[in-house]
Amino acid sequence: MSLRGGDPVEIGGYPLEERLGSGGMGTVFLARTSSGRPVAIKLIHQQFAGDDEFRIRFRQEVAAARRVSGAFTAAVVDAAPEAEQPWMATTYIEGPTLAQRIASKGPLNGAELRRLAIGLAEALRDIHRVGVVHRDLKPSNVVLSPEGPRVIDFGISRAVDQQTLTMTGRVIGTPPFMSPEQLQAPRGVGPRSDVFSLGTLLVYSATGRGPFDADSPYMTAYQVVHEEPSLDAVPVALRAVVEPCLDKEPGSRPSADELLVLLRDLPADLGGTAADGAADGAGAGCTRDVNTEHHLAIRATPAPASPTTAPADPDAGSTGTHIGRRLRRRWRPVLAAAVAVAAIGGGVAALTAGGLGGNGGDGDNGGNGVAVPGAALPEGFKPWRGTVQGGREDIPDELRCVTHRDALFCGGGGVVATRISALDGSAVWTVKSPGVPVQGMHLVGATDDTVLGYRFAAEDAPQDPPGEVVAIDANNGRELWSVPSGAQSQAVTGRTQDALVVGSAVVTVDASDSLFEARDAHSGEVAWTASFPEGEQCAPVPVGPQLLAMCAARAEVDALEVRHHTLYTVDRASGTLGEPIEVKGPAVPMGVADGSLVLLQGRREGPALVGYDGVARVDPASRKVRYSRLAETYAGTPGMADGTVYMSGQTGLVTALDPATGRKKWSRQTGVEGASGPAAGADALYFSSATGRVVALSPDDGKPLWTTDPQADGLTGEQGASPRVTVAGRVVIVAAAKNTLFAFDAQKPPKAG
Repeated sequence: MSLRGGDPVEIGGYPLEERLGSGGMGTVFLARTSSGRPVAIKLIHQQFAGDDEFRIRFRQEVAAARRVSGAFTAAVVDAAPEAEQPWMATTYIEGPTLAQRIASKGPLNGAELRRLAIGLAEALRDIHRVGVVHRDLKPSNVVLSPEGPRVIDFGISRAVDQQTLTMTGRVIGTPPFMSPEQLQAPRGVGPRSDVFSLGTLLVYSATGRGPFDADSPYMTAYQVVHEEPSLDAVPVALRAVVEPCLDKEPGSRPSADELLVLLRDLPADLGGTAADGAADGAGAGCTRDVNTEHHLAIRATPAPASPTTAPADPDAGSTGTHIGRRLRRRWRPVLAAAVAVAAIGGGVAALTAGGLGGNGGDGDNGGNGVAVPGAALPEGFKPWRGTVQGGREDIPDELRCVTHRDALFCGGGGVVATRISALDGSAVWTVKSPGVPVQGMHLVGATDDTVLGYRFAAEDAPQDPPGEVVAIDANNGRELWSVPSGAQSQAVTGRTQDALVVGSAVVTVDASDSLFEARDAHSGEVAWTASFPEGEQCAPVPVGPQLLAMCAARAEVDALEVRHHTLYTVDRASGTLGEPIEVKGPAVPMGVADGSLVLLQGRREGPALVGYDGVARVDPASRKVRYSRLAETYAGTPGMADGTVYMSGQTGLVTALDPATGRKKWSRQTGVEGASGPAAGADALYFSSATGRVVALSPDDGKPLWTTDPQADGLTGEQGASPRVTVAGRVVIVAAAKNTLFAFDAQKPPKAG
């Protein structure tokens, strides 16, 4: 990967040759010593250089890497932890990471898998012998060199004789490969935590999926702490060794030395699996792009809940999703597989106000929640914070909200819908969902008298539809009607939007995923139905007051590799579909600019979507499609507001793009990692992460106006989430992890620091 504009040409006297990659803390470059020896230089991101906590963390990384330099790690060549922008140079190890190897060629087996297991156990033995705990053993931190596996990146490691870094009380790691104690009691993490991570890593290496994989990092974390691992596809001989590594109790796991003895006694070919190779989803077809994993950051001390609402449960939830025709299934406690398509954006967000603004809204009024310049603060408003308890207390998620007239409606995370006073955060009514919430499925939308949300069936109610769209009286919270819902919208559009409010009606996809149904939102009376074109799967997409059907071939949907789209105008009175408009894919609808639907075009490497490299604009009236290339491939969370497309990177970089030309308007580094957005207010754009940290940027040049501190225990580094901020005049309402909501005056934001 060549150097990019803005990259340095040398670091510490080492000339740079190319960029090797970028992560949450820094960018890694390939460089040369004066003798020509290749080295990898990790340069800490500029926004962290002035952060005392990150400087301490980086000093610990340098110290740990120096302490463990040996046959199974990358030796430290040079470092400058006190430099204006800290850096560290290590021996360059040639070879793909384990993540890249499995993504490109599928799981390992036989002698190759046995060699990997022994090599990693030897690496852990050497790391632990010098008193270091790695704490972030995962596929992207294992390099497969010709001489054997090498463990890299000691960014969150610590010496056993050091105190855990607790300035912010956060624990950073990667949920599918973290131990239960990392999630529950991070200060007590010891060497046996690495053994647990190695067990998850070996399961991933053998099957292409982790033993606790679920639909979201919260649910994965819950599985790690509470559920038994899924090991059916692991070779029997290896399973006998892995199983004790995954014991919930650290003291019941083997040490690295004991593990090494067990592994060396294994047969060379490891034998077959318990299911004789028939485990559901095993094999290369179930690999996932681990580079899109979410990184967990949990604050140790929860903030107090509002007295008007119930406190959030500290545990996260779990579910499993089988790869198959339907992307959303009933909950499975053990068998779980990651769905690669989730990485392209799990937000349920209506295309309102020219972008992914609110989560639903009136297609006729251009959306809701957009601040009016100079709007006054509602009389009696005071900043507030609270949580909304859902039907599943053990699986909190996130809410999304819309404003309609003078009301605030929210849904998601075990909550079908709730009406909340924007003045003080008190709940007027709440309707709960009994089943396991699906990541990205939040509120459908609202009309003058009706709120529409999603309900998921409880595991002990197999007679109920797995998922339903539910209509609720906006005034009193009474259920009006419900209808089973389809489950394929995300595979088609990259957005989990199975229903859409258009005017006073709601358009849903039926349970068989074969037709649209339009109903009066309040009465539920069916106005029309429209069958999908033969051999295609469709999802509703709004374009201002118009309605489009975005469709893809069922074969591509079933394979989770949609590469072509067809758009049809839909007559809102009759449901009649217009002439087809062919669009190159994969593409994700973003919003409306100058009457045209804007879609971002994705770039794939194999089945994985690695980012966006183009823009398509579709004029429904003329049926013309115009394409523009982006200057580079942008990874992260896309959004749109006021005719501009925005990309939020995992490390806080926000880039504004012109959808008409694909050109970059501006780029701004923020301190909000994994932000979703934007939400447009009066002279400001708001971006927020699951922790509730909010940044306000100027739409003109991206200049930061203010940033808040986190408000909830949440996940950083997430991609694809729908906007968490809703704006009502001067009131900014923010949704965060564990069904947390808080609100403040945009002109008097909470002080950071």
